[in-house]
Amino acid sequence: MTTLFDPVKIGDIPLSNRIVMAPLTRNRAIEGNVPGPLTVEYYRQRANAGLIITEASQISPMAQGYLDTPGIHTPEQVAAWRKVTDAVHTAGGKIVIQLWHVGRISHTSLLPGGASPVSSTNRKPDAMTYTREGFVPVSTPRALRDDEIPGLINDYRHAARCAIEAGFDGVEVHAANCYLLDQFLRDSVNDRSGPYGGSIANRARLLIEVMTAVAGESGAGRTGVRLSPMTTFNDTPLDSDPQALHNHVVEQLAPLRLAYLHVIEGETGGDRAPASAKPFDYEALRRRSTAAWMLNNGYSRDQAMEAIAAGQADLVAFGRPFISNPDLVRRLRDDAPFNELRADKLYGGGAEGYTDYPVLSA
Repeated sequence: MTTLFDPVKIGDIPLSNRIVMAPLTRNRAIEGNVPGPLTVEYYRQRANAGLIITEASQISPMAQGYLDTPGIHTPEQVAAWRKVTDAVHTAGGKIVIQLWHVGRISHTSLLPGGASPVSSTNRKPDAMTYTREGFVPVSTPRALRDDEIPGLINDYRHAARCAIEAGFDGVEVHAANCYLLDQFLRDSVNDRSGPYGGSIANRARLLIEVMTAVAGESGAGRTGVRLSPMTTFNDTPLDSDPQALHNHVVEQLAPLRLAYLHVIEGETGGDRAPASAKPFDYEALRRRSTAAWMLNNGYSRDQAMEAIAAGQADLVAFGRPFISNPDLVRRLRDDAPFNELRADKLYGGGAEGYTDYPVLSA
């Protein structure tokens, strides 16, 4: 019987176990939005994961939505990330970077020249972002013009190229949690006409074109995508038919033969099956793909072990437990207690609540 601790190969990436460190924004990038020495140590400590997915990292200056988040589009960022990947590899781990464009979840103070955020729409959500002034409401976006889309896709392509130069084992495209690509997918946000609006096929077009471009740079067997069909994160209502939409998306991605699909079940950071949500058949997505199947959202040790043993998942991603437990794989294997999470140290700051959590003694 397969267990959570057995090795697995996803696409072209061999993993020592099926425990994944989920992407976790920590707002600790230094000048130039580069990962600093503390970030090198943070990821090195967690190299016991079968796979690390880094914190979401913006693909361009216009893609940033929160203060002090790292990018993956300049030579300085590539060089800084190289120190992270070298440290993780030396410690025996595997690491991919999550490519991010926040779309309308941003603020003019974070964007070049005080520009407005861009999205599929010009409608502003009732959402907050993190700036030098603390948490503030997001700024009103503008809708991207169709003639700007090729440049956006090229930004994703360039970021994927930078990721491989930085030594990553692969990339994950963030198409979840109601950031830019999800804003194009959902008819609750995408109110445009033309080739990228209206029908399911048109709304999915941007994501498919982005994934094709990214896989062309990093290799499909080293590329994953993150989806969250049923979350209303960032003040974003569900699509009118999330099942049909995501069935189509996965069918269109299948020919690429991606390494994995990373699916957030239910509400991000909340209930995997909220009573208020319409039913969603996640297995219908899995049947439409040959990619490894990664599940995420508040799994306990027992739930994760059962999901793997029952063949319901190939991998399980853990988020906050990896923040407070650098040696999470050992704690899961030994059924050892977890360190207490210091929630007031999640965003910004230094080593405290970042690289100073204790590990189990030998």
